[in-house]
Amino acid sequence: MLLSLIAPLLSLAVVVFGQDLSTATVKKAFDDASIPQDIELKFDPVALLEVTFPQNDSPPVVLNAGIMVPRNDTAGPPKFGVIGDVGNGPFVVATVDPDAPTPADPTEAQIRHFLGGNFFSNNGLLVNNTPAISEFQQPTPPAGSPAHRYIFMVFHQPAAFNQQKLINSSSSISNFNISVFAREVGLGEPIAGTFMLVAPPS
Repeated sequence: MLLSLIAPLLSLAVVVFGQDLSTATVKKAFDDASIPQDIELKFDPVALLEVTFPQNDSPPVVLNAGIMVPRNDTAGPPKFGVIGDVGNGPFVVATVDPDAPTPADPTEAQIRHFLGGNFFSNNGLLVNNTPAISEFQQPTPPAGSPAHRYIFMVFHQPAAFNQQKLINSSSSISNFNISVFAREVGLGEPIAGTFMLVAPPS
C-alpha cells in the first residue's frame, strides 16, 4: 500500500524538479554554453519550453537546461509544452545539434533533429495535426566524442510558413543552419528554448 502511494509522488518529483522554472536561468544556461554565439541566434526567452521524453518503464525525463541525459532515454519522440503569455499559436519547434560530429570539429553541424510547424497550445501542451517537416531523430553522438548539445527552440509561426520551400522531408538533416532558416522564412528569434547534453554510450 505504501509503495503504491510513493510511486506517484516520485513520478511527480521528477516532473517538478526536472523542468525549467525561470527564463533568466534558461538564458544564463544558454549563454554559459555559448549557444547563441554558436547558432547565431539571439536568445532572450519570454516563455518556458517543456520537453519531455516518455520512458517505457520509468517516469518521463523532463529537461532542465543543460541536463545530461543518457542516450537510451532519448528515443522519443519528445512531447513539448510552453508556459508563458505567448498566445495559442501557431508555433514552430526546431531541434538542432551544433556539435556534429564532434564539438571540436563540427563539420556536419548543424544536424536538424526535429522541425515542425502548426503547433497550437492546448492548456500548455503543444499539439499539431500535420506531419513534421523533419521527424524527430534520436541523438547519436559518435563514439569518442564528448557530449553534444541538443537545442530545442520554439518560434512564433509566420503566416506563410507552410509555403516555405527551403526544407522538406527529403532534405538532408546535416549542415542545417537554424539562423539562416529562421531569417529566410521569417521566424524571428526563439520565444522559448531548452537544451540537453547527450554523450555516446560508454
